[in-house]
Order: sequence, then C-alpha cells, then structure tokens
Amino acid sequence: METSSTDLFRHITADKTAFYRAIMDVFAAAKRQYRLQLRPDEVLTEAAWTSTPPGLEEVAQALSQLAEWGNLESQPDTARVSTLSDFYRARFLYRLSRGGEAVEAGLAVFERTLRLRAELQSVALEDIDSRLQALWQLLTHDEASGNGPDVAKTHEILRDLVRVFEDLADNAQAFMAGVARSLELHQADANMVVAYKRRLIEYLERFIGDLIRRSDTIARTLDNLSTRIDPVLLLVAEREARDAAPGNTTEQADETRQRQAAWRERWKGLRGWFLATGNEPPQAELLRARARAAIPQLLSAIAAVNERRSGRSDRSADFRVLAQWFADCASEEDTHRLARAAFALHPARHFSLEVQSEKEVPASTSWLEAPPLTINPRLREYGEAAPRGPLPRVRDRSEERALMARQLAEESRQVEAARRRLAHGRPTRLSRLGELDVHEFGLFLGLLSEALAEQSGPEQAVERRTGDGLLHIRLEPLAMDSQAHVHTPAGILSGRDHLLTISLVQELA
Repeated sequence: METSSTDLFRHITADKTAFYRAIMDVFAAAKRQYRLQLRPDEVLTEAAWTSTPPGLEEVAQALSQLAEWGNLESQPDTARVSTLSDFYRARFLYRLSRGGEAVEAGLAVFERTLRLRAELQSVALEDIDSRLQALWQLLTHDEASGNGPDVAKTHEILRDLVRVFEDLADNAQAFMAGVARSLELHQADANMVVAYKRRLIEYLERFIGDLIRRSDTIARTLDNLSTRIDPVLLLVAEREARDAAPGNTTEQADETRQRQAAWRERWKGLRGWFLATGNEPPQAELLRARARAAIPQLLSAIAAVNERRSGRSDRSADFRVLAQWFADCASEEDTHRLARAAFALHPARHFSLEVQSEKEVPASTSWLEAPPLTINPRLREYGEAAPRGPLPRVRDRSEERALMARQLAEESRQVEAARRRLAHGRPTRLSRLGELDVHEFGLFLGLLSEALAEQSGPEQAVERRTGDGLLHIRLEPLAMDSQAHVHTPAGILSGRDHLLTISLVQELA
C-alpha cells in the first residue's frame, strides 16, 4: 500500500509532467461528466495539450504508464473488434482508479486553496439568517400543529446552513490571515496602494455594516433555537444513520451517536460565531475587530510609500552600490569621472558665497582644491544664511481667540442642554423620545453604545456609569416585537424598544 500510494504521485514529478497532467485532466473531466471509460483516441482529441499534439502511440504509452503507477485502470476493448487481427491487437479502455480519484481530488483542493481569494461574504450572512429563520418557522409550525418535526425538511435546512457557514468561516479565516500579506504586496507601487485603499475601505465598510446589522438577529434566533435543537439533531442523526452500512443493533446505535455528536459540534461552532461562550467573545466580534484593524495597516502601508517618496535612503547601502560601480570601472579615467560626479568635485561656479582667501579663486577650481568655507548653521537648516528684510510684525489674534471661545461656549451650552433633556432621571421608552437634534443625538448614541457594550444577551437589563463618571445609565429591553423610531436630522434610528433611564451621578449621591 505504501509503494502504490507513493507511485500515485510519480506523474507529478516525472520528466513529462505537463503531458501526464493533460491526460489526467481529461479523466477528471470525464468523472465530473459521469463518463465511465475513455479510449486513447478520445483522450488525444479532448486533452488540452500545451504544445504540438502528440501521436496516438505516445498517448497509449502514457496511459499504460499511468495504469502501471495506479492512477488508471485498464480493461481490454473488444467493442471495436471486427477481425481476428484486431482481437489479438492490444486495445484498452481506461478509467480512473480509486487512488487516481483521490489524487485528483487532493490536487483540486490544493490548487483551489492556493488560488483562494480572501472574502468577507455578506451574502453568506444573509443566507445564514434566512435558513435559521426557516428552521425556526418550521419547528414552530410543527409544534403548533401538534405533529413532530418534518425531519426531511429540517435535515435539508441544516445541511444548507452548515455548507454556507463553513464557506463563510473558511473565507473569513483566509481574510484575517491574508490582509497584511496583500498590503505588503501592494506596497511596491504607490498608485496600486491608493487604488487598493479605496476598494478595501469600501469593502470593509459594507461588510462591517452587514455584520453589525445581521449579527444581532442571528444571535437572537440561535438563542431561541438552542432550547429545541437537541431532539431535532437526534432525529437528523437517525435519518443519516439509516444510510450507513448494515450492521447489528449496537453498531447502528453507535453510528447514530457519532452522527449526533458531529451535528452537536457543528451547532456549537455556529453558536460560538455569534454568541459569547464563557469568557470567549463571539468569532463575529473577532472578525469585525480584524476587519477594522486592516484600515490602520493600510495607513501604515501608505506611510511607508510616502516615506520612500520623500527620498530617505540607507547611506550604507548607497556606499555599497557606489563601491560596486567603482569596481566595474574599466579605466582610471572612468574612476575619476565617477568620483567627481558622486562627490560633487566639479567646479563651484554655482556657489554664491564669498570665499575668504588672500587670492581670488577662479570658478573652474574644484571643491577638492578650493580653500575651506565656513558655513553658517542657519544655511543648513533654512537654506539661507540670514533672513531677508525686516522681521514680520507680531500679529494680533485676539479676534480669532474670541471667536474660538464663543464657539466652545456655544458647543458646551448645546451639549449641556442635550444632557438636561436626556438625563432627567425618569424612565423613558425609546419610542417616546421624540425628535433629537444633532447634539442630543450624539449624546444619545454615545450613552447607548456604552450600555450595549455591557449587555451579554438581548434580554438582559444593563446598569453602568459612563466613562467620564457624570451619568448613570439603565437600559431595560421591552417586548421582543416592540419597535422604537428615533427621528434625527441624519435620518431615523429604528430598533427594538427599550426603557432608558439616565441620571446625573450627583443626584444619585
């Protein structure tokens, strides 16, 4: 078995790898098309040859070699025999062996994994939500009618749910591992970085919005289903176990338990994605944090590109390159010419400072032979030896300061007015808040986000103090089907209705 397993991969490392792979691709396509056997002339016709098509005898030899390695199985082809000489001539039909099928499936997965592009699938979130809703409605309808659950429909929904969820998890894992690598690959070209930045930010904003909008609904449905799912998983496992190989009663029961354990594990993984498990946050929260972290990484990549554009260089690397150029010079004259160009040893005709010397220095004098110059540090820092003209007058900025003070006072007054309207210490339903202006809505959103951050479940009441220590918040959810609409200048905020109590900490004391 070990030798044959090794021989199955010999066509990948052989001298004519492309030739063998073209043949195996034909058999893989025939397997997908439910064709059982192929003849050498059919392989010759259907293969996608990388160069000039080979002869039929060469294809027949390659098929025989693949059959010897175990990738193909052969049997005599007697369908086209018309004479006795045709009967004694070697003619074979070929099909994929079990080992060949396994190798082709593994190579297909390997190639697909290498070419996989990391995706954040908003459509998958929608599919998961719709299938969970369908499962909830199916179980609720069956309970209301007094009948047991429809196992066939339930099994179909669960299979679709697992397939969509596995695809979402695989792509999310690839995205979290590949964002940094994609940024590193795009750092080579500034134009590509800017274009990639725009596409990535739009992509992340769209997915994060969908994830925030749908995660709460999915988590609520999962929480409702968790109390009813175990009997359903047992029925699904029993339905799957009926297709298992026949055995005694004990083996059948073991098969049912194994399949039920597998379904429970899948359901646990689905819950862990959208619901907190112990001290671990939901995987959806980790994915959202990783998607947000991609934006600072992108900004770092752009900063690196700007740093390269600014002309910063490694002095030691420049000297090493210059040393190689000196070593490649063909003559001493070329060496001197390179030195004059590299170290600016050409005449100082463009220099405008006066040289303090007893005799006049002609403009053709080299820097190397000219007398030294005393350069003011200001020239190095500002590009000029002394400021030109009188110093500028001190500008009176009292009007700007007064305007800034008025703006700050007005903003503080508006924030305080918003705080007085909301922080009155009386329980208020969100649906009765009325219309909020810009400052009231900003304060309301800040308080609501702090309260929801402490909430471990959609049915839990929350009490906490704000980060600045000035306000005390209590948020109590109302009925599941209740709705609240808060009108603001930016639009309408809708969601489940809550009972909100905001009090000043001083009043509580």
